[in-house]
Amino acid sequence: MSPGDRYQPTPYIKIAHPEWSKQAAIYQINTRQFTPEGTFAAAEAHLPRLKTLGVDILWLMPVHEIGVVNRKGTLGSPYSVKDYYSVNPEFGTLEDLKHFVATAHAAGMYVILDWVANHTAWDNRLVDEHPEWYVRDWKGDFRPTPWWDWPDIIDLDYSQPAVRQYMTEALIYWVSEVNVDGYRCDVAGFVPTDFWNNVRKELDLIKPVFMLAEWEARDLHAEAFDMTYAWSWFDAVKAATTGGKTLAPLFVYYSWNEKAYPRDCLRMTFVTNHDKNAWDGTEYEQFGDGVEAAIVLSIVGEGMPLIYNGQEAGNTRRLAFFEKDPIHWQPHPMGDLYRRLLKLKKANSALWNGQWGARMIHIPNNAPDSVFSFVRANDRNKVFSTINFSPTEQRVTFEQRLCHGYYTDALREEPLTVDGTTEWIMQPWSYRILVT
Repeated sequence: MSPGDRYQPTPYIKIAHPEWSKQAAIYQINTRQFTPEGTFAAAEAHLPRLKTLGVDILWLMPVHEIGVVNRKGTLGSPYSVKDYYSVNPEFGTLEDLKHFVATAHAAGMYVILDWVANHTAWDNRLVDEHPEWYVRDWKGDFRPTPWWDWPDIIDLDYSQPAVRQYMTEALIYWVSEVNVDGYRCDVAGFVPTDFWNNVRKELDLIKPVFMLAEWEARDLHAEAFDMTYAWSWFDAVKAATTGGKTLAPLFVYYSWNEKAYPRDCLRMTFVTNHDKNAWDGTEYEQFGDGVEAAIVLSIVGEGMPLIYNGQEAGNTRRLAFFEKDPIHWQPHPMGDLYRRLLKLKKANSALWNGQWGARMIHIPNNAPDSVFSFVRANDRNKVFSTINFSPTEQRVTFEQRLCHGYYTDALREEPLTVDGTTEWIMQPWSYRILVT
């Protein structure tokens, strides 16, 4: 080894993202509420619509049988798993699930399952078969996850190799037997990272998988997960759309994202999901009139956008989490917005995910506390985006030459020139997306 070899950069990411994730958007399906029937078969009828919407990865919330002991509500939480090898009869049969996956694949979409590895229901079969696999509290009793209001579950003990083997084999089963394409892993940070690292190796021996961690930590990207939650992005955009007088939290997020996370880390950007919907009130309460601005940034900015079922139908009510509460499906301008934006994302390589897309470059403007502007550009495409994150009209100018040029307004489909004399009057919460 020459002296210089010691100083060469070492790649941090040691996994390969599936090629099909480069332009992808992800869509979360709460099977119970997705249709009046609440079944895989009924959800399957929506696949053509979802394909037209522009989503690629379908995330099914937990499909397993739900525990009865200490159940919350009438139907219980899908995150209280009674048997990791079961299918919740509320949703249909194993064959129904296989048919859903096969139909999604035929349409060019991919399916990941929600996986709850940290804990089980109190009446999971493992409680009787392997009570020694569970963590105990100071009294010697089974223990729910500490500090959380999760009395319907108890924690597994990942210091035991047998627990790791069982859980790994269960994860392998659904990929090899049902042909799912990966997992969204619930509270992934509560489970040891070295467990996930090994799981990824074993799953990739079957086929390329996509792994999403419900967590926000760089170390999970190195050997296990393709994507983590951008919780801090959500908080920053929420601050920008709910009376904040500065965009500083957004600048902090994107600075950290660029400097602390390697470029090929995928981050999931979202304006709602089942957690926010279930616990924090109505669907769009967090963003108010700025919800469209938030959605635009989630798609044209860095990150993979998530759509939570019902957003495209303009759903503004809280969905019950432990009871039956079907989404009311209807045509809505929000669906039209998503279709146009996702089509734009796929057509412009600068907007692709991770290492396939381009970094965001901040474009200073004369209203830095209200207007967020940036360029994403590579040798094929250039996208200049400007978003007014304020309830007031803004007169906006740009001096940096990087954004100057001849464009087409992607949403208005009209030519536009940007130079040192350009001044835009931007209405409250409005946005412009310009493409070369």
